[in-house]
Amino acid sequence: MASVEAVPPTEEEIRQLKEEEISTGPLSVLQAAVKNNSQVLINCRNNRKLLARVKAFDRHCNMVLENVKEMWTEMPKTGKGKKKAKPVNRDRFISKLFLRGDSVILGY
Repeated sequence: MASVEAVPPTEEEIRQLKEEEISTGPLSVLQAAVKNNSQVLINCRNNRKLLARVKAFDRHCNMVLENVKEMWTEMPKTGKGKKKAKPVNRDRFISKLFLRGDSVILGY
């Protein structure tokens, strides 16, 4: 019986597999945003949303973002006996931001 040894993939094959994974998998949304310089809406774990242009990303969803508009909702504090306050939408602008991938829920 002949022994079959597993031949490790070459560096070129590994590079091609990574490119294919990024261009066809869930990260393809980010790849298209980088290529077209389009805006992406990102939902974060801190219940905030980021509308931004993606400059770079990796497989962990770490991202370098530009022209970021961060949006969230706050509940104003009320005194005793007052009516329930309505939620207030807030936002701020950040010119450049590094976003750690573990805080990303969804990007579209």
